[in-house]
Amino acid sequence: MKKRNKFTVSDGEMVLILEPAEEGGYIVTSTFEPELITEAETLEDAFEMARDAIKALRASRAKLHRKLALSKGAP
Repeated sequence: MKKRNKFTVSDGEMVLILEPAEEGGYIVTSTFEPELITEAETLEDAFEMARDAIKALRASRAKLHRKLALSKGAP
């Protein structure tokens, strides 16, 4: 089996790791956001998809934080 190369790319704001997907395009992850995983067809799509995924992750974390705070009786 041939090993697929991973590429690290940055747009000056975020750093992404792109791994070629078997079906084409890329699997997109980030060492700075370990929960981020998405797919993209192009480099430009990778950054757009990663930004959307990070927004969703942050919203989810904020919601969880609020639930934990309420369960502990914090204002």
